[in-house]
Amino acid sequence: MNVLAINGSAGKDGNTAVLINTVFEELHKAGIETEIVQLSGKIMEPCKACWACGGRKNCVHKKDQFQEIFEKMKQAEGIILGSPVYTANISANMQAFLERASVVADMNNDADLLKYKVGASVTAARRGGAIAALDAMNHFFMLQNMFVVGSSYWPMAYGQTPNWGR
Repeated sequence: MNVLAINGSAGKDGNTAVLINTVFEELHKAGIETEIVQLSGKIMEPCKACWACGGRKNCVHKKDQFQEIFEKMKQAEGIILGSPVYTANISANMQAFLERASVVADMNNDADLLKYKVGASVTAARRGGAIAALDAMNHFFMLQNMFVVGSSYWPMAYGQTPNWGR
């Protein structure tokens, strides 16, 4: 099995990466391969609502790394979404990425691009908004008919600097 994590943080090695790597530690113990994609330092363009992705199984616009990341999502059996909370929700790059991914999947609904994959989300927050961020990422999974990993508690952490409180 292979799991792809997408870190929507503007900071490459911040608290969101710490959370993803904590999940990876457990996956590695089970012999599961992992890969992380960092959105840090990248600008993810929003969906242009051109609908040209229909029948193509990926977005046609090539100004950013969306196509490459979406191909990795299609190949992965599990997907972890991680986002910090800056203003009571997921990061702007994560929002843009998920909107485009949703449109591509919807426009290619018969292809079942992400159907039955396993999804999990984690979030790092300094203040409030963590539940809204988790909700946004989990809704993406549910819209794609994916299985959402359960938890005994919300998969979130609070801290201001990387590894704070660890």
